[in-house]
Amino acid sequence: MKRRKLFGILGTTPFLLSARNLAIIPDEMRTSPAKRVQYSVNAYSFNAMLKSGEMTFFDMLEFAADIGLDAVDLTGYYFPSYPKVPTSDELFQLKRKALELGLNISWTGIRNDFVNPDATLRKADSDLIKEWLIVSSKLGASIMRVFAGTNKHEGYTREEVKDWLVDEFKACVPFAEASGVILGLQHHNEFLYRSDEIIDIIKRVSSDWLGLILDIGSLHAENPYDEIQKLAPYANYWFIKEHVYPSGKATAVDMKKIASIIKNEGYQGYVSFERQYEGDPKQIVSSMFDSFRNEYERS
Repeated sequence: MKRRKLFGILGTTPFLLSARNLAIIPDEMRTSPAKRVQYSVNAYSFNAMLKSGEMTFFDMLEFAADIGLDAVDLTGYYFPSYPKVPTSDELFQLKRKALELGLNISWTGIRNDFVNPDATLRKADSDLIKEWLIVSSKLGASIMRVFAGTNKHEGYTREEVKDWLVDEFKACVPFAEASGVILGLQHHNEFLYRSDEIIDIIKRVSSDWLGLILDIGSLHAENPYDEIQKLAPYANYWFIKEHVYPSGKATAVDMKKIASIIKNEGYQGYVSFERQYEGDPKQIVSSMFDSFRNEYERS
């Protein structure tokens, strides 16, 4: 119907879509920024199934296409070779399958620990990030998840550890730029728990190639929605989980609040769903996707 309407306006003669031509297309037929949000699913949703071999990345791609998602997040440590990089053939087979299904591979992620007091081990993790940036680029991913870290740091202050984080991320961002893949810092119930600390690290690194993966389930303030709102302007990617944690207590996520924050921020990019709790992961992801999309379209 829209196609017929468009040809009725523009005629059937082939033409170039110049600014002049576009000017006569009705407003309701133009692409609105509010409609540019796209949807993905994170591999951790199928953690046990991927680890056991019950599911493969190819199965995950099929599932994402079946429920109408736009993309998948292929976490690095579900590749059998991890931490060694997969072969190009393995990567390109996944890329080809995604193309056949009309999906993007929007995201990859690895484990790293920059809270580790051992500078040699931090350097080893930096090298791992650089290797997997190449993997991410081969897959066509636009962002690669990195962590702050979980290590104990007795004898060192939080400020000293933050200096380590800044130094390591600064060392990695030139490689991110060279590969065309943004490093996405995911605050993941680790060293960085508060919005002000997360923002401080991002500002100190001060690079277009270090961004934020906003994990709504890893903020344990009295009102996590306030923290989410503070981080929203910095988000390059969103993780939606089943729960938020006001004062550390698991509480079902209010999809209406999250959808409103994302829409009001004018965010254009990927919203990814990650199932963490017991139950059928396919059913849980499908339910989260439907719930968020309905609230987003209504907000």
